[in-house]
Amino acid sequence: MKAGDAISGQEGRAYATINGRIEEMFYAKTIEATAEKNKSEFKALGRRGTQSKAIGWTGTGSMTIYYATPIFRQMMIDYIKTGRDTYFDIQIVNEDPNSGLGRQTIVLKNVNLDSVIMAKLDVDAEFLDEEISFTFDDVDMQDSFNSITLG
Repeated sequence: MKAGDAISGQEGRAYATINGRIEEMFYAKTIEATAEKNKSEFKALGRRGTQSKAIGWTGTGSMTIYYATPIFRQMMIDYIKTGRDTYFDIQIVNEDPNSGLGRQTIVLKNVNLDSVIMAKLDVDAEFLDEEISFTFDDVDMQDSFNSITLG
């Protein structure tokens, strides 16, 4: 792999689609989402080892954002006050113009917040930020990186 093809972490965009409205997540510092298989153990006579079988999956993630937008706090307040929960999609685009790998676009579907910081003060912080955890139950890859070429 050529060093120039490594994807810069700053070269990307993220968008949240909430109630049909698209919001650019310019306040995001990091977003990470993981799909993990749920497995069940299986034992059989004549085999000493334990086998595993995938029986589903779980989507979890987290994002660190600048403490600059009320949108997620408002979602949590709406749930607290009314019991109505909000599910939304997040589109994450990795696109480094200096890389020959092109663009990758992942859409996390039915994102649901786990926890949100409701208020924060920190006299030692240069900038206030917050960590938000979430789950999702579907994912699409709209664009994928090009194949890596040997340098």
